[in-house]
Amino acid sequence: MAHRYWALTWKVKPGTEQKVRELFAAYGRPDHTVRDAAGNEIGTLFGTQVYMKDNVIVRVVETDVDDLRVLAMHMGRQPAIRELETKLDEYLEVPRDMSTPEGAGKFFRETSMDCLVSRRHDE
Repeated sequence: MAHRYWALTWKVKPGTEQKVRELFAAYGRPDHTVRDAAGNEIGTLFGTQVYMKDNVIVRVVETDVDDLRVLAMHMGRQPAIRELETKLDEYLEVPRDMSTPEGAGKFFRETSMDCLVSRRHDE
C-alpha cells in the first residue's frame, strides 16, 4: 500500500501556546497498528508530526490507511490520544465535541487539509 499523509489544522487561544507545547511534549504514543472497530488490522500509522506557528497547530500523520474516518476512529480509541485531546479542549479557539462519533467526524471534516504534493527520494 502507498503511504498517505493526512493533516489537520486548528487554532488555540492566544496566550496558551506554551501550555499547548507542554501538552504535546508530554503525550504518549498511540498503537501504530491501525485496527477497525472489530479489531482487525487494516494498516499502520508510520509517523506523526505536529507543528505550531503562533496559535496555529498543524498535525500531520503518515499512514497506509486510505480513509481518514477509519484512521480517526482508530486514533479516538487510543488512551494517549484521548487524554491529550481532552487536555487540549480548554485551549482551543473554536470548541469541539470529540465525545461522539458525529462530533469527532465534524471536527475532522472542518480541520482536515488536502495534501497537494508528497514526494519522496525513492519514488
